[in-house]
Amino acid sequence: MREDKELKVGKHTFKSRLFTGTGKYATFQLMKDALAESESELVTFAVRRVNIDNPNEESLLDYLDKSKFKLLPNTAGCATVDEAVRVANIARAAGFSDLVKLEVINDPETLLPDVVGTIEATRVLAADGFAVMPYTTGDPVVAKKLIDAGAAAVMPLASPIGSGQGFIDFTYIKLIIKRFGGIVPIVVDAGLGVPSDAAQAMELGADAVLINTAIAKADDPVAMARAMKLGVQAGRLAYLAGRIARTEIASPSSPVEGVIK
Repeated sequence: MREDKELKVGKHTFKSRLFTGTGKYATFQLMKDALAESESELVTFAVRRVNIDNPNEESLLDYLDKSKFKLLPNTAGCATVDEAVRVANIARAAGFSDLVKLEVINDPETLLPDVVGTIEATRVLAADGFAVMPYTTGDPVVAKKLIDAGAAAVMPLASPIGSGQGFIDFTYIKLIIKRFGGIVPIVVDAGLGVPSDAAQAMELGADAVLINTAIAKADDPVAMARAMKLGVQAGRLAYLAGRIARTEIASPSSPVEGVIK
């Protein structure tokens, strides 16, 4: 059985390998209940959705128990490097940790990351002391450039944001995990729809998954949060246990020696 190594992002360690988001819930209370059921320890939120300057205004942050969750500000809505860097610095100035989920997206139809801008913003923020977790495509060449730029983790998409399609193609994410999994955590982010998708990510050797829409927009978000938690746990255990080799022919599951003919 493989050794179950500690999950560490920058200077931060986590027991849960299910990272969660806070968007798209019908109510803040529903979000709170689902996150509690997920047992996630890292919760991301869009800095632009939070009115940091007005403590009297109800905020999703009021529903997050900071003794249980480490908060991961993200730069959702930023279309340029300058915007993303500015938003990350606003979050840090407001007292959040050095962690930042980096998104640089300027195509409103596909919501695919601008990989050139993401690499540059990673370089700027990492040099300024941030533990950068960039959202990116499933391209191993880009993953290498992000790591070289100082990324603390790499977060490739399984399929388009919020699509619930699961994995469109395992090929390159498997290659990213194989090449770089021992260097920084690889977190599958975006497109996962059901617990079997999360389990597949973990079975491939991903260090964690980040899930938002699949939980928040489920008919029963609290139940789906629990299901995702169990999917992640099952997938991780399967990866550690090691799957059998695939073969092209059948192999009897019962011994044939000593059988009376």
